[in-house]
Amino acid sequence: MSISKIKSVIEPMVVPFLNENGFELVDIEYIKEGSNWFLRLFVDKDGGIDIDECGRISEYVSEQLDKNDPITGAYFLEVSSPGAERPLKKAEDVRKAIGKHVFITTYEPISGSKEFEGMLTAFDGENASVRIGKKEVEIPYEKVASARLAIVF
Repeated sequence: MSISKIKSVIEPMVVPFLNENGFELVDIEYIKEGSNWFLRLFVDKDGGIDIDECGRISEYVSEQLDKNDPITGAYFLEVSSPGAERPLKKAEDVRKAIGKHVFITTYEPISGSKEFEGMLTAFDGENASVRIGKKEVEIPYEKVASARLAIVF
C-alpha cells in the first residue's frame, strides 16, 4: 500500500481525535527498516508534546487500526514528536514559523543556490522571505522542495 493511500485512510481516522484534544498531526510515515515495517505518526501541540500524551494517542490510534484494519501485514506503530527540527509540511506550518530559524531546499536554484538557512522573516502564502546574514532572499513557495525548523548552535 502506498504512503499516500495510507495517509488518506489514517488521517480521517485520527485527526478528529487529535484536534479535539489540542494536538496536530504533522506527518505520517510508513517505512521499511530492515525486515520490519513502521507506521509513524508525528504529532505536536503548542508548547510541545510529552511521552504520556504520545502514549495516549498511540492507544487511541491502535484501537482505530484494530477496528478498521487498513494495513495488511505486520508493522510497528510509533507516535512521537516531530522534534526540534520539525518539518514544515503545509503553508500554515510555514506561517507559524515566521521569526524562527529555518532550513529550506528548493527544486531549482534561486540566486544560484538550492539550500537556504536563516531567519524566516515573512510568508504571504506565495513567497517566503529568509534573512541569511544581512541578505534577504525571496523564495517562491511553489519551488520549495522541503522546509523545516533548524537549530542554531
